[in-house]
Amino acid sequence: MTALRHLRDLLRGRWFRRLFAVRVSSQLTDGVFQVALASYVVFSPERAARPGAIAGALAVVLLPFSVLGPFVGVFLDRWSRRQVLAWSNFVRVGLVALLAVAVHAEVRGPVLFGLALVCLSVNRFLLAALSAALPHVVPEDELITANALTPTAGTLAFLTGLGVGTGARTGWDRLGVERDVGVLLTAAVLYAVAGALALRIPRDLLGPDLAHRPPAMLDAVASVVVGLVAGLRHLGQRPPAAYGLTAIGAHRFFYGVSSVSLILLYRNYFHGPGEVDAAFNELSLAVLVSGVGFVAAALLTPVLTERIPQRTWVLGLLAGAALTQVVPGALYTRPALLVAAFFLGLASQGIKIVVDTLVQTHVEDAYRGRVFSLYDVIFNVAFVAAAAAGAVVLPANGKSYVVLAGIALGYALTALWYARVTRTHAPVLTR
Repeated sequence: MTALRHLRDLLRGRWFRRLFAVRVSSQLTDGVFQVALASYVVFSPERAARPGAIAGALAVVLLPFSVLGPFVGVFLDRWSRRQVLAWSNFVRVGLVALLAVAVHAEVRGPVLFGLALVCLSVNRFLLAALSAALPHVVPEDELITANALTPTAGTLAFLTGLGVGTGARTGWDRLGVERDVGVLLTAAVLYAVAGALALRIPRDLLGPDLAHRPPAMLDAVASVVVGLVAGLRHLGQRPPAAYGLTAIGAHRFFYGVSSVSLILLYRNYFHGPGEVDAAFNELSLAVLVSGVGFVAAALLTPVLTERIPQRTWVLGLLAGAALTQVVPGALYTRPALLVAAFFLGLASQGIKIVVDTLVQTHVEDAYRGRVFSLYDVIFNVAFVAAAAAGAVVLPANGKSYVVLAGIALGYALTALWYARVTRTHAPVLTR
């Protein structure tokens, strides 16, 4: 209720409402778009899902965040952020329409992934522009609240988009239109709406506020590389933040292997080749249940870390993730997987909230942006590496007691390591 009250207070601001509408509409459409991508790549009736195809799809989704993340600020400090918000969506209208043509023509392989990669790379600019624009529409004393609420609202919008996309598949099929093509066209229309919503904001309102001429582009890019190295050195002098980033990197790896396994289980273990729709709908439910775990973590973490040390909460989440992988995960039943999905979602977001706080608390402000850029790279590269590992070690149906035991053991060892290395550091409580 407190979060809803804070959000209601923020929504009284005219320009915040309009920026918030761009975030919600854009991220909802991202969910619709990724339904089509997952459906075509993983749940195509004509092709059996393979671990390698899933790893490729996840790499396409996450690599733009890993590679472009540290450099987008160079452009956002030069271009009108309102224009970035508008044109990121308008450009994706054309890209998604082109992707719909490729899907209709049954294009696969590098061409398909290339189109998807470009579309998702554009999305990286939009998300960064939303964050950079926020201080221009929110008073400084409300900025922390806005930073906490808007990403959560964006995540909920994305999950809603998954539901909209899943429903759209059924609707287009009943109309006699290719489902994946129909969903992509739906996403193209919604991206156009999001771009139009951005145009309601004055062009110069969101910055950048250029008091001086920015450095040359090549110099700015070079300074980013130098800055990342400096941020890494600074992080080495801040053990609590460094340990937190290491822990979340390990978690993302094991979470990634578990995610690939979950996709294969629903696609190839619980359902046969002729049950693609049922497999897709059940996987969508599992993703939504995991999303409920994310939301639960956002509600529980601030409350619990006022009463127990952050370190204790992280250790509990890591231990809980290890346990639920085995009990009930090893049963390999649908209800058991939903329980495991919820607790992995809870652990994922709970650990992330704590690590965000550790970085904000222990890293000096002059280095904070660079360290968060490194954080972004670690967060996504670990998941891509996990997808690649899953492609090697998982069978086609996703069921492997050995891999499941390895994931549980990995979480347990991460918890033991984190308990040992953080033992000498005083706990930091969330305020």
